[in-house]
Amino acid sequence: MEFRLLGPFEAVRDGAPVSLSRRRQERLLLAVLLLAPGRAVAAGRLAEVLWDGGGARGTLHTYVSRLRMALRPHGVRIVTRGDGYAAEPGGWRTDAAEFAERARAAAALRDPAERLRRTEEALALWRGELLDGLADGELRARLGAELAELRLGALEQRAEDRLHTGRDGARDGGGPLAAELRPLVARYPLRERLVASLMTALYRAGSQAEALDVYRTTRLALAAELGVAPGPALRDVHAKVLSADPSLDEPPLPAYAVRVRGVRLPLHTSGQPALEFCNTWAGWDGARAAGAEWLTGYRALAVWAGHLGVLEDWLVTRLLKQAEEQPAAAVEALAEARELRTAMHDCFVDPADRRAFKQVARTAEAAARAAEFHRDEDGLGRWRLPASTGLRLPVLAVARSAADLLADPRRFTVTACPSPDCGWLFLDTQGRRRWCSLGTCAAREHAACLT
Repeated sequence: MEFRLLGPFEAVRDGAPVSLSRRRQERLLLAVLLLAPGRAVAAGRLAEVLWDGGGARGTLHTYVSRLRMALRPHGVRIVTRGDGYAAEPGGWRTDAAEFAERARAAAALRDPAERLRRTEEALALWRGELLDGLADGELRARLGAELAELRLGALEQRAEDRLHTGRDGARDGGGPLAAELRPLVARYPLRERLVASLMTALYRAGSQAEALDVYRTTRLALAAELGVAPGPALRDVHAKVLSADPSLDEPPLPAYAVRVRGVRLPLHTSGQPALEFCNTWAGWDGARAAGAEWLTGYRALAVWAGHLGVLEDWLVTRLLKQAEEQPAAAVEALAEARELRTAMHDCFVDPADRRAFKQVARTAEAAARAAEFHRDEDGLGRWRLPASTGLRLPVLAVARSAADLLADPRRFTVTACPSPDCGWLFLDTQGRRRWCSLGTCAAREHAACLT
């Protein structure tokens, strides 16, 4: 059974919501116990949380009894321990515990791109404020101080990794990252890591004056509230903004990359969308080098689909808005896309792989069921996936492309680039092409031969 605490309280079993109690205080009591799995919470503390210091021990016992009855069919137990109660671990989980585990695991990674991906997956578990609708701001701060700090740390890390990997979008409409960080810095004006990231994002977006204003505001706030000056890291960013230091500039694109809507995407090598989709991962040889993952978030997936012509631009814009509104669903769609990508790659490099073929076929069949037949302006009819498909739209679209190639004899001409740090796929219909690109892998091989 799953309990969702990072937002409105929800209980879910086998994907279906479960109603445990209509009483707000009973749901709050359960939430407090779930936030401390296996640990006894004293009855006095529970009474303080539920009634702001009032006694009501008898009422507390009644609430516990009702919850026990409601939870028993689902295998969840509330046990008495000393002068308190505890939610016994086993058979249930919370999104709060999952977030904490994922956030800590992401923070331990060294590759900024992979760390960014994992951090965004963790943050997507938040659907709102902790216990939204059950706890007020003061109570939320008492119950979830550790979670709040972990979330802030993850937001700081995400901002820094987006800047490091060039995913701040400085060249796309004035800086999406800056727009995201402004309200965060306004809410947490003393978080110097957030301020430093906002200043850098503003500088990259061409707003040097605003970046300096942010620093000035932060310096005054630190002095007024804490009596301290900005730390060395923030002062360093300030000095670099003042001097227009090139180190603040966006990381340069490698020769095998392009930038679309502020997203770094791999260069086309095959002209076939299904193969290009496989080439959004550069670790097929088993190595997990920094930057191997190009689909670092749902935005990258949707923008890639538009760039390859798999989806129309207006659909991409719509999907990006939906992803912002439904971050958890976007993470699920991205995970499905990556799984499909692996199956597609296995199909193309090994035509005898039946398991991979069946996995691609299932997704392609889902795309066929969702497709609608439309008459275009040129008078010809075409199959199209409707916008109502939602966030899975890029997944189904690329599955259709994969099915088209798998039904084409050219699938047997798919070749992998032999460069040890590449492995990108392309079509070699003439039997004479060796490299994915003459300007990158072939050029590196030629240079190596000369030396």
